[in-house]
Order: sequence, then C-alpha cells, then structure tokens
Amino acid sequence: MSDISPETKEVEVTSQKEPKPTDSYVKLAMRNMVRKGGKSLKHFFLTMLGLFTVLIGLSYLTKP
Repeated sequence: MSDISPETKEVEVTSQKEPKPTDSYVKLAMRNMVRKGGKSLKHFFLTMLGLFTVLIGLSYLTKP
C-alpha cells in the first residue's frame, strides 16, 4: 500500500498547477534583444536609416 494519503496527493497536484507569474512585455523584449544581439542591432540601424531617408526625402520634395 501507498504511504501517501489521498489528501496529500491532492495537495501535491494542486501545488504543481500554480501559474507562473508572467513577465512583462518590456522584460521579454529586452531578453529577446540580448539573446539575438547583433541581429536586433542590425534591424534597429536599418530602421533608423530608412526613417531618416524618408524624412530627408520628404523635406527635399516639399522644399519651395
């Protein structure tokens, strides 16, 4: 026979189903950036280059 009573089994099962606290979006994004390192920086600089290109292009086109 088992040494564990039914009450103890129920407590063990319920303690295993406790939800883990979810990380915030910012924390997950920072962890992802650290893990992917160079790829994230490359995308960031490409995005900045594209944004500056669009802004400079618009300012040139709208120049009187």
